[in-house]
Amino acid sequence: MSFGDAIQPLEMLLVEDNPGDIRLTTEALKETKQEINLSVVGDGVEALAFLRKQGKYADSARPRLALLDLNLPKKNGHEVLEEIQFDPDLRGIPVVVLTTSRSDNDIGRAYELGASYCITKPTDLDSFIRVMESIQSICLTAARPPDD
Repeated sequence: MSFGDAIQPLEMLLVEDNPGDIRLTTEALKETKQEINLSVVGDGVEALAFLRKQGKYADSARPRLALLDLNLPKKNGHEVLEEIQFDPDLRGIPVVVLTTSRSDNDIGRAYELGASYCITKPTDLDSFIRVMESIQSICLTAARPPDD
């Protein structure tokens, strides 16, 4: 990228069914340095439809990163991770699991199914902002995604 190029907003998908966590994530991302286009879906079925550009998501942008809750309706986060892992068109998308679970089994299974990182959800905005900045720094700035 040359110095004259405009920085494009980063495409990010949030898979979350809790309105409070959606609001907290949205507010935290507003505080990060990079402009982010955040798409939000509320369950695992919608997440997979979004990622596969099916139905109403046919024109959606491919996210550079997905933030995934484990406790979701219709298909839980582990089921979503498993489908992403076994879909050659999707498995290159980094997935960060944001969860309230402290279960070693939940976290271990998420990593087995291809999660890039598992992070316990902070409960206050300042901590959430720091987590979002760290995610942005590692996954969206330093990491190099595979070619589309």
